[in-house]
Amino acid sequence: MRVALHSVLKEGQESGYEQAHATVPEDLLEALRRAGITNWRIWRSGRHLFHLVDCEDFAAAMAALDKDPANQRWQEFIGGYVDHFEDTGGSPAEPERMTLGEVWELSAQAEAAERG
Repeated sequence: MRVALHSVLKEGQESGYEQAHATVPEDLLEALRRAGITNWRIWRSGRHLFHLVDCEDFAAAMAALDKDPANQRWQEFIGGYVDHFEDTGGSPAEPERMTLGEVWELSAQAEAAERG
């Protein structure tokens, strides 16, 4: 599955957040893999972050990460930069509320038009 998320940085934390992500800790990468996350991309526009997460089961992945010490350390650290995740009251604890539903995709419409 592919999940889109939206979070917002604290005022003035843009460059620090990007520096923190230049190389994330190896134990965090291992925790993400164990949780079933195969890819996680982040784009930034001003203070707004847009995440695209590829995984088998997002709710299960978030539940596993919530218990993982490597992720707990990372969340404590990165929390200094992130103000909140949209639609969750500031936490990814409720994945069904924080995901952005896809509205439209150019390639899907083009493929459907080609098929007739």
